[in-house]
Amino acid sequence: MIFRRNLSLRWKIPLRVMGAVLGTAITVTAALVVWEYDEMKQNLEGHAKSLGQVLAYTLVAPVRHDDIWRAYEILQSARETNPAAPELQAEVVLITDAEHKVFVSTKPRDFPIGTSLATRGGAYVQLQAGIAAGDSMTQQVVEPADSPVYFVMSPLIADGVALGHVILGYSKASFLPRFVGLVKRAALVTVLVLLVIAPISWVWASRTGEPLLRLAEAMRRLPGELEDSRLTDLPQGGDEIGQLAEAYQRMVGELKNKQELERQMVVSERLAAVGRLTAGIAHEINNPLGGMLTAINTYQRHGSGNDSLALSTLSLLERGLTQIRQTVGALLVESKAMDRPFASEDVDDLLFLAEAEAHGRAISVVVESNLDGPVALPATLMRQILLNLLLNALSAAEEGGGVRLVVDLGEQQLHLAVTNDGDYIPQERMDTLFEPFASTSERGHGLGLWIVYQIVQQLGGEIEVESLPGYTIFKVEIPYGNAV
Repeated sequence: MIFRRNLSLRWKIPLRVMGAVLGTAITVTAALVVWEYDEMKQNLEGHAKSLGQVLAYTLVAPVRHDDIWRAYEILQSARETNPAAPELQAEVVLITDAEHKVFVSTKPRDFPIGTSLATRGGAYVQLQAGIAAGDSMTQQVVEPADSPVYFVMSPLIADGVALGHVILGYSKASFLPRFVGLVKRAALVTVLVLLVIAPISWVWASRTGEPLLRLAEAMRRLPGELEDSRLTDLPQGGDEIGQLAEAYQRMVGELKNKQELERQMVVSERLAAVGRLTAGIAHEINNPLGGMLTAINTYQRHGSGNDSLALSTLSLLERGLTQIRQTVGALLVESKAMDRPFASEDVDDLLFLAEAEAHGRAISVVVESNLDGPVALPATLMRQILLNLLLNALSAAEEGGGVRLVVDLGEQQLHLAVTNDGDYIPQERMDTLFEPFASTSERGHGLGLWIVYQIVQQLGGEIEVESLPGYTIFKVEIPYGNAV
């Protein structure tokens, strides 16, 4: 029972159809065999009644004149030596008189003249009772229970008086050869029909079940492989299977929307947390920065102007503090503070900042740049992008490996590419790679790539990632001309 319940529709539907076809074929064959058997029995009874009537008419004179020998000759002449249809040949023919005693028979030794039929016992006792109880003027068919023989009785009538009966006894076993032949022919026809219908039924049933199998396979993928489940080739149509497939597609679409909403909610919560964090950091840093810059500006305007070393140092401090303020503004990625254009010197500064990390782990850094002048992109934001990508690449690179930075200035876009030869990024991390606090590295906090992504979006650019074992590349394309 459990095996039948767990059997796949791939086999269950064709097997059920085959069972129905086989059951129908057997039922039809059995019905035809029964019908043919009834037809054969009716033909035999009709033949026996006709023969009985002919014999009864012919034997009236011998019986009236007590001519036993003549009667015997007539009975023998009615029997065929090699009958074409053995089942139509009577096994025994009896002529009884008015007192139901044997007048003559085709088997005189078994049925001596003048003896009662009941002396033979068995079926003949029932035959004797049937003759006595029945209408002596009409033909009768007597089929004793549990008897291998049945009888057809025709009355001998002369001048309206019953002189006796002509009794034809037929063996039921004579039906067997013809019945077996009939069953064999029916079985052969059934097998031939099944050989034709079975493959057609199997193919039809398999095609009928195939849409359900595809639908079941798609449902097994839920919810882990939602996108693949949605793209599954499901049956189309207005029947129940087509309606089920349509409802399934709607369900998968709703699940996809639900997952997307959940992802957006998670991102929104993280962004809100980062926003609160960065706002607090910016507030705490900008206040003292503003005070220090104001102090430097006051000293430059009202202090002693004779100390050139002090003025030079203050100018350097002012540029440094201004860079810190701009960096904090870059962390608040929605800021639109004015900035100087991005130039090749910024690339050199970034390499200088990353040199310590690269030297400590023996990592070679290769730079390919065609910048020969300033580009209309905010330097602070571009430095943030490149610095984060460089530091991430150095962190991911193998010790003694290499990092490659490409800066390619196109006609309308600036192309950046940072490549490392370290461990690749697993596919399951790709969906959350640019979300805040999504890093799995022990040395990272997960904000760097999020900041990069936010700045790229703010500048109207695009960022792509491709990662394979031993090869990871971040590609950034940013349009320039009106971003500063």
